[in-house]
Amino acid sequence: MMNMIEERHAAHLDYAIEAALLKALAHPTRLAILYLLRDGPHCVCHLESYLGLRQAYISQQLSVLREAGLLQVNRAGWNIYYSVSDPAVFSILDKIQAMTGASSMSALTHPQHCPCPECQSNSKKC
Repeated sequence: MMNMIEERHAAHLDYAIEAALLKALAHPTRLAILYLLRDGPHCVCHLESYLGLRQAYISQQLSVLREAGLLQVNRAGWNIYYSVSDPAVFSILDKIQAMTGASSMSALTHPQHCPCPECQSNSKKC
């Protein structure tokens, strides 16, 4: 049988899991990545071209999102594609936008030229 201190500690651990998820969401670049992944999987170079940020920095943010269980990774040849592991995260993002009145997707610019092999072989202009 748990005493009162143990019960409080157990309840605190339940909140710690929720807090870790919210902490992963509490970063502008990570939010931008999630907004971009709403339309499907992207490789790092696509995210780089959309966000105008260095690959190493984007990879750091992807790592935080992966560790929080928000992303899944799929490899296709040399490319690694990131996608959202649970689409319920988009409901959270929609609620945040409704609460703030912000339209974050409008802040994302059209991507620059993407050098990835997929874009090169398909002559896409990202």
